[in-house]
Order: sequence, then structure tokens, then C-alpha cells
Amino acid sequence: MEFWDVLDTNGNKTGKIIERGELFTKDEYHLVVHVWLKNSNNEFLISKRTPNKTFPNMWDTVGGSAIAGESSIIAAVREVEEEIGLKLNKNDGHLITRLKRNIYAVNDFVDVWIFLCEAKISELIYKPDEVNDAKWADKDTIKDMIKRGIMVDVYTYIEEVFNYVP
Repeated sequence: MEFWDVLDTNGNKTGKIIERGELFTKDEYHLVVHVWLKNSNNEFLISKRTPNKTFPNMWDTVGGSAIAGESSIIAAVREVEEEIGLKLNKNDGHLITRLKRNIYAVNDFVDVWIFLCEAKISELIYKPDEVNDAKWADKDTIKDMIKRGIMVDVYTYIEEVFNYVP
């Protein structure tokens, strides 16, 4: 079972906790993180989703829901370690933007994080029910993958990630 903090329309915790899968009201939200890992070659680490996930077999960035009690940065670090086995230092994360979305069955706020990282693909450990591949890709490759429909296309903020300079 996974539990989420319920956020209000301004992104503040309400004190209410809900089990994943329970219904939210129209004014309730939960927190999601997207984590972009960028190397010194201006490439981004992307991973391929397993067939059992939403957006099956598509390329994506690491991300997921914050669990009850977690801060955004702790959720970002946890998701990366869970999905690809990479341990990040929370102090190295940079919050790029926060989005408020009302487009899915459950409303959410998405915090977009970026970490500078030089991980080797061969050293990653994939969570079997989440990820089955990973690679480094530059922004033109990512844009092309989105255009060809082989990468998830929910990144309305993608140019902010591509243009991020530490």
C-alpha cells in the first residue's frame, strides 16, 4: 500500500493522507516528481518503461509520486534510487519548475528536478516492474523521440530543462 499527502489548490499539505487509488475531490492534489539527470556532454539520462506501466515500452525520465511525509527532493532522490539504482545527494538537486495539472484522474503538482550526473549505464540497476533499459540522449534526440511517439510527451516544460545552466 502506498499513501500520499493530500495537497490543496496552492500545493500546501492539508494534513489529510489518502491511499493510492482512493478518489480525490476536485480541489485535492498529490505531489509528483520528474527527475532529469544531465551529464557534462549535455545529454539526459532517459529510461524505458516496462510493458506493465502506463505509457508501456516508452522512453521517459525518472519520476513518480511522493509518498506521505516526503518532501519533494526526498521523493526525487528515492525515485531515482528505486527505478535505476543510482544514489543521489539531495543537496545536488535543482528545482526547475512546479506545474499544477488537472489533466489526469488525480490532480497533481509536478516538481521538476535536475541533477548533474556522470553515471555509467552499465552500473545502473533497473527495478524490474518499472524500467528495462536506459540511455543518454541529447536534446535533439529526445525531441525526435517525442515526435516519433516513442518517448512520453507530457513535458510542457522541456525547454526549461534543456536550457538549464547550473
